[in-house]
Amino acid sequence: MSLIDAAIDYVYSLFRDNAGGHDAEHTLRVYQNAMMIAQQEPDCDLETVALSALLHDADDHKLFHTENNANARSFLTQHDVEPDKIEYICKAINAVSFSQNRGKRPDSLEGMIVQDADRLDAIGAIGIARTFAFGGEHGRPLEATIQHFHDKLLLLKDEMNTETAKRIAESRHLFMVNFLQEFDAETKAARLRKS
Repeated sequence: MSLIDAAIDYVYSLFRDNAGGHDAEHTLRVYQNAMMIAQQEPDCDLETVALSALLHDADDHKLFHTENNANARSFLTQHDVEPDKIEYICKAINAVSFSQNRGKRPDSLEGMIVQDADRLDAIGAIGIARTFAFGGEHGRPLEATIQHFHDKLLLLKDEMNTETAKRIAESRHLFMVNFLQEFDAETKAARLRKS
């Protein structure tokens, strides 16, 4: 079994009880996004991109009570990845989170690719679905869930690093804007009746 196949298996085992927006399917979409972007970036290390994408949520603070990328490090160590490469991968992983890296650009090409790949999965049709899944899972009313678009999702288009991600983000952003306009129109009548 290849290292990438082993990482995919690990992701499925790690997220088997999670049905929210951060699940194995999200991770695999981020991996696919990252590999698609990486094909346009000949100077990147494909294995580093793949492993960073697959392990990017392995220690997410919203899901796990680990420190210092313990889950990612454990997997990589068990598969004999060199210590320097483990550090490089963990640095790329730590550059992904929006809340912890707002306005910061990763200092490696691999980190930029994985950050873009994760942010692409937060916008467009899949981003809308994930936002409402997360809102429902946490008991948020529709208004609070809609606010998340304004607080985060509508900002992501302008924070992409690579040209490939910027291009994809344009259409996904527009899809969200159209959705929000339609949502506003459909809920306007109800708001008028209430007041």
